[in-house]
Amino acid sequence: MKITKVDVIHIAAPTERPGWRPVITRIYTDEGIYGDGEAALAYGVASSAAFGMVRDYAALIIGDDPLQHEVIWNKLYKNTFWGQNGGPVIFAGIAAIDIALWDIKGKYFNQPVYRLLGGKFREDLRSYASQLQFGWGPERETLGKTADYAEVSKKAVAEGYDAVKIDFFTYDRDGRPFTHEEQGRLLSPYYLDLIEERVAAVREAVGPSVDIIAENHSNPDANGAVQIGQRIKKYNIFYFEEPNTPTPKLAKVIGDRIGIPIAHGERVYSRWQYAPYFENSSVQVIQPDLGNTGGITEGKKIADLAYVYDVNVQAHVCASPLSTAAALHFEAAIPNFLIHEHHRNTLIRHNQDLCIHNYQPVKGRFNIPELPGLGNEFSEKALTGGDKITLK
Repeated sequence: MKITKVDVIHIAAPTERPGWRPVITRIYTDEGIYGDGEAALAYGVASSAAFGMVRDYAALIIGDDPLQHEVIWNKLYKNTFWGQNGGPVIFAGIAAIDIALWDIKGKYFNQPVYRLLGGKFREDLRSYASQLQFGWGPERETLGKTADYAEVSKKAVAEGYDAVKIDFFTYDRDGRPFTHEEQGRLLSPYYLDLIEERVAAVREAVGPSVDIIAENHSNPDANGAVQIGQRIKKYNIFYFEEPNTPTPKLAKVIGDRIGIPIAHGERVYSRWQYAPYFENSSVQVIQPDLGNTGGITEGKKIADLAYVYDVNVQAHVCASPLSTAAALHFEAAIPNFLIHEHHRNTLIRHNQDLCIHNYQPVKGRFNIPELPGLGNEFSEKALTGGDKITLK
């Protein structure tokens, strides 16, 4: 079997969210089997670069055997100069190709991807409702009032989730976004009191049996992160996500001083970059995004390395439903899985319409797709709704 053609599409942004532009690919073979993949950089300021990166990589795999995913992965990493020790654009480009190759492999052998990864350790996956500071529903909200944080958390729990994630330091009381100037330094009592007030309200609203994940999006510096952690520890925080710009030494400083498990990963790329965090025990939870850390092939290697150091794994998922499917297969097939991120973007209709299946949890738990390959693929809307380049 040979790769004959690759489509790369930069999906047009919806009117309601102009910054959301997924980068997707479909790889075709001479046996009529195709596979879909995604470079998970739809948001922020990187999707155009990812589109170019996938295009450049796609040109290198025409004529290759798609079943040799390890060989292709290593070619993209080693034979492209900038691949080695690359960042999110490099690894998102590799990821889009790699995920599509796993989709092809599953279809070729008529098996779901999790079986090709070694089988599933669990029948379903615990998940959490993610990014509740933006509300929990198809319409994006801006939460300023403390009571709103309590109410949105109760809403998620009523749907069956037993864990929620919130960035308590996104908006002030009036819904104004905090600036990096406000967040990235030692924090005055105003900020610390507001954060603690919100955490306390959520804990009271959801009770003692629901896990709370405190998100920070790397906005505080290490000093502010320690202040926040010390304030909120008494509310039994499940883990403290991206407390600062990820570095192994500072992650360890923060963890040692606050005594809450530290999570990093959506901005750490490849096993080489994860290794120092494992070696100094500075993280207890890693969050690799399969769509920007080299795909399923690299994600599995990272998770296996984490297992050596007793580090738990939760895939970062903030992309189309195809990335959700890839994460479910990956998380089912690793022994050190912790919990699945169910991002509020998965509730948005425009995003759901990008694929033919819309996998959603039932009472906070996900079933693993049983169809061959990833068990999902891009819709006609996705494949025709943006800038497209075809490589032959």
